[in-house]
Amino acid sequence: MKNDKMKMKYRVNEQIRVREVRVVSDGGAEVMPTRKALDMAHKAGVDLVEISPNAQPPVCRLIDYSKFLYQQKKHQKEMKQKQVKQEVKEIRFGPQTDEHDYQFKLKHAQEFLNEGNKVRAYVFFRGRSILFKEQGEVLLLRFANDLEEVAKVEQLPKLEGKKMFLFLAPKKAASVTKKSQQRRDREEAENEARGTANVAEEADIADEAKAVDGGLFASAKNGADALKKLKVD
Repeated sequence: MKNDKMKMKYRVNEQIRVREVRVVSDGGAEVMPTRKALDMAHKAGVDLVEISPNAQPPVCRLIDYSKFLYQQKKHQKEMKQKQVKQEVKEIRFGPQTDEHDYQFKLKHAQEFLNEGNKVRAYVFFRGRSILFKEQGEVLLLRFANDLEEVAKVEQLPKLEGKKMFLFLAPKKAASVTKKSQQRRDREEAENEARGTANVAEEADIADEAKAVDGGLFASAKNGADALKKLKVD
């Protein structure tokens, strides 16, 4: 069925009834009468395939029609594989998440968003921890604020049962573009350097987290600032 639809998409040989066509090949392009192009195709043992009917004059290629359809099918398959599939990644917090764990999950969320995925962050309230729902809201608002350069808020923190959800989407969809080898090499070098810096940074954060009494909200200044900033925006 798919092959039949593809065949109907192109006119070939005597189905091409315009007066003249532009025949393209590896050597360039030439405008000629359609009859001449058909004679050339017959002598070469191939087909005259119209690949761009809306051009003036229509553009055609001298190629075996079966081979042409195979190339088109292969090209469509490759394009489909290159398409970015947007997924929803989950980030889970507790109402008393400590700073080191927060930074760790923040880093993962940045990676998800840079890959073009959405992020659903939520705080899970277990038992009596539901009493700290305001802290959960402040945590999620801080999370959104820290990701404002790469994400936009699709849904502000909302309590549903024992979970409070925040939905984020990437500001820029990941694009499938070809990069020059030089640019790829430069980015790989930058990523390696950044990875080394992150290891040192996480070690520092781990040391700082040990000195924190009561987790993230023993010092709620950052969360309060995030809440204030988002309300102003």
